[in-house]
Amino acid sequence: MIIGKVVGSIVSTRKHEALVGNKFLIVESLQKTAEGKNTIVAIDVVGAGVGETVLVVTGTSARYATSHDRAPVDAAIVGIVDEGSNFILDRL
Repeated sequence: MIIGKVVGSIVSTRKHEALVGNKFLIVESLQKTAEGKNTIVAIDVVGAGVGETVLVVTGTSARYATSHDRAPVDAAIVGIVDEGSNFILDRL
């Protein structure tokens, strides 16, 4: 699971039929990596918005998070971190 901040959104008018009606958000990982910032595109299944801190799953877990378990999805936002949980973010 990845913890990250939503930094933007992507509009796609043409997409795979299993993705129709879903929103795509750009998430910047808050976990430190050797390469620096790690930005991913994730399907939003919880109604997150720009500026929110979110939990992201990848791989098979991301596909199962959608309404179609065979959807071509590699990352999905599955949770929004409450403001009261910021003490965790200070440790990353």
